[in-house]
Amino acid sequence: MTKPSQIEQFNVQAVNKDGAKKLFAAAKKIYPKRVDGKFRQLKWLIMTVTLAIYYITPWLRWDRGELAPDQAVLVDLANRRFYFFFIEIWPQEFFYVAGLLIMAGIGLFLVTSVWGRAWCGYTCPQTVWVDLFLVIERAIEGDRNARMKLDKASWDFKKLRMKVTKHIIWLLVAISTGGAWIFYFADAPSLLVSFFTLNAPFVAYSTVAVLTATTYIFGGFMRDQVCTYMCPWPRIQAAMLDEESLVVTYNDYRGEPRTAHRKKHANDDGSQTPMGDCIDCNKCVVVCPMGIDIRDGQQMECITCALCIDACDSVMEKVGKPKGLISYATLKEYDKAAAGQPVENSVPILFRPRTLIYSGIWCLVGLSMLFVLATRSRLDVNVLHDRNPLMVQLSDGSVRNGYIVKVLNMEPKKHTGYISFKGLPKGYMRIEQEGAELIKNGEKYKLLLEPDVLRELKIYVTMPQGFLPQSDQTFKFVAEIPASEEYHETSTKFHVKKN
Repeated sequence: MTKPSQIEQFNVQAVNKDGAKKLFAAAKKIYPKRVDGKFRQLKWLIMTVTLAIYYITPWLRWDRGELAPDQAVLVDLANRRFYFFFIEIWPQEFFYVAGLLIMAGIGLFLVTSVWGRAWCGYTCPQTVWVDLFLVIERAIEGDRNARMKLDKASWDFKKLRMKVTKHIIWLLVAISTGGAWIFYFADAPSLLVSFFTLNAPFVAYSTVAVLTATTYIFGGFMRDQVCTYMCPWPRIQAAMLDEESLVVTYNDYRGEPRTAHRKKHANDDGSQTPMGDCIDCNKCVVVCPMGIDIRDGQQMECITCALCIDACDSVMEKVGKPKGLISYATLKEYDKAAAGQPVENSVPILFRPRTLIYSGIWCLVGLSMLFVLATRSRLDVNVLHDRNPLMVQLSDGSVRNGYIVKVLNMEPKKHTGYISFKGLPKGYMRIEQEGAELIKNGEKYKLLLEPDVLRELKIYVTMPQGFLPQSDQTFKFVAEIPASEEYHETSTKFHVKKN
């Protein structure tokens, strides 16, 4: 039976100085010890790459022409655009963002079902910034024992200097975090100048203030508590795991019974007490950023960072024992090893029903988005039929319908376009703004289309009396830009009778 987890221990009733029972025990500060190893190196690499992407991306340039911004990644709220290198997303194309969110969620399910909480242990923003804050803390105050000693020591100039220095650097990191975020929403060089000359919008300063506060508090003071109490993923992840999922596991069949002594002890009957490989050094506990003991079994607080594996492997190497007392393993592998059966190296089984379903959904959404993105038109046409009246019968017996046609050039350059209609033989249209010019079925009317400008046209379509259809008829307005080979059709109704 495993010991209660950290959160369960907090729920145990405690007794205060007055003898009254408390429902919760106070959380204890965790002092993670530095450790070296392959997983720690992997975390350094991921932290460096993710922070570099976050801070550098707003400064990347991408040439879209003189009439469009040249920032590679830009969320232009003022003009309701999202730019990502060569991709431009308009408000009516927000389903791309929804698709990306769906892919992110399904991808998280897939990764968790294969490698456990790999997201939490390596790439979650909370994990990345906590690692960065710990680097700063260790550089100034020292490793675990030095930090614990410093916190217990009385206040003097040395302690004050260390604490103030640490918090100043933390605040600078937090400010740069919030500052980098606002650069995604406006031209970065221009906003940088206006920000420091106090000419930036109020929302820029308030956003930096909020993100500075959250980064400083979450990364500096509420590290493990954010993962345990604020994040919902620890409570969901169990549904994503199965017996083929790789998770950080203490192999108790090999480590127990644990003891601090390496020699076997003789009992009164002459037999010797067997001992496991675990020497109870507690190093796996002191390196854990969540402050848990992996030897107690799977726990909700474990973020699968695998630092306990690095710590245990280093100890096993020193005492001459095989590595892997704590390792990534599946439940199936653990059961085989515990039963004394041979176990191959831990390699996740990717092709199983759960992962195939997740992969299939992820690929389906992704391929659908790519197809729509590759085939989308940068010319948009919307047609609104006059509602009152739906139709007008003229003195010569012909019938006229009115429409408001809106043509949008979604490319950042001027174009000469054409609008026409088809599907109404012998019909003709007149564009009100351009006088009484008549356009017959299949003929094209020339339009000058400015970039990112909606061109609104009032169009009347008329059918002569001798060619009127027996009932309402569907036809199409057609807009095209020959230079860019853009073509768009929009269907609407021609009404011949009053409703």
